[in-house]
This record gives sequence, C-alpha cells and structure tokens, in this order.
Amino acid sequence: MALKQIDHGTKEYLQMIKLRKEILRQPLGLSYAPDELAREKEDILIGAFDDDEMLACCLMTKVDNKCLKLRQMAVQNNLQGKGIGASMMSFAELVARDKGYKKLIMHARKTALGFYEKLGYKVVGDEFIEVTIPHFVMEKKL
Repeated sequence: MALKQIDHGTKEYLQMIKLRKEILRQPLGLSYAPDELAREKEDILIGAFDDDEMLACCLMTKVDNKCLKLRQMAVQNNLQGKGIGASMMSFAELVARDKGYKKLIMHARKTALGFYEKLGYKVVGDEFIEVTIPHFVMEKKL
C-alpha cells in the first residue's frame, strides 16, 4: 500500500471524490456541490493506493497557521478494520507536522469516536448534527 499526497483535479482526485461519495454521502442520500469541491483546491489531499486503486482517503483544510481540520476520511467498506485508516491517520499527522502544524481537529461521526480515540484524539465539546448525523469535535496536539 502506498500513501501519498495527491493533486486537485487529477485522476487520483476523481477517485477520491468517488470513494468519499460511496462511503460518506450516498448512504445519507447526499452528494457534493461543485462549489464544495472547488474549495478543496487549497486543501492537503491524501490517498492510500494499491497500484492505481484508491483504498482510502482524507483531506486537511487549513484553520490557521498552527491548526488543520481533518475531513472526509473514507476507507473502502470491505477494507475497514484492517489498519488502513490508522495508517492514513499516521501519514496525515506526519504531513501536518512536516508542514509546521501543531494540532489537528475534526468533526468526527459519533460511530467513529472509538477509532479516533485509539489514535489519541480527544472529544472537545458536545454532540451536534452535521450532514444529518451525530458528530463531535475532536482534536489532537501533534
């Protein structure tokens, strides 16, 4: 498995949109608006690949000079629970640290809290609804 940063608008980015749509949006009856995807041009885009097939992805959006927001973490359904997500998170944290960031935050789905807690993320604040389902803000100092 290869972990790498990818560029907006590339073939890999199109795979990323497809995977995120399958895993994160379609089950909720949602999709992506073109302006939403256009805003990702400035984001750090990360994919996990087996040859040319994307296994998992996430992206990070700059909050300020010290903090990034991790977003859109997705792993192919048949590969969840096999360590790919944890590898993605380690790689994302490494990329963030290399770029000088000190903290990662996220809006984590309630169903994923245990996964992120095992990786050292802490819940900060109360439950809220986003994209129709319960989420929590989580953070980790890098």
